Amino acid sequence: MRVRRRLEPEEPVSVGIRASISRVAAVGGRSSFDSDVAAVLRHLRPGDLVTYGEVALEAGHPGAARAVGSLLRDAATGEFPWWRVVTSTGRLVPGHEAEQAERLRSEGFEVTGNRVVPPTDGGDRRG
Repeated sequence: MRVRRRLEPEEPVSVGIRASISRVAAVGGRSSFDSDVAAVLRHLRPGDLVTYGEVALEAGHPGAARAVGSLLRDAATGEFPWWRVVTSTGRLVPGHEAEQAERLRSEGFEVTGNRVVPPTDGGDRRG
């Protein structure tokens, strides 16, 4: 299963994400990886759903999916919209399945068991 974030047509990744990375990097106190990933995570909006691997790739660190998970695990509560990130198979965060499922459902996603069901219509879930 591949769950992807759907960008608005007028929102090119090269502009929005790079601008966010610049703002985060200017704050300092984080590694380049942390800053790059933080910029992608902060750019997620209601209705967006991405995999750990997609976050790593969009941040310029392909293959670093587990490191994205570690950053989310270690982040301060409320720092990032962690519920919008799932595994490549759609599995929810172990130990937080109920809360993640509730949040995703409120944004229009279907959750069955401990997995998000990818939209079959390819439609954007943002309101």
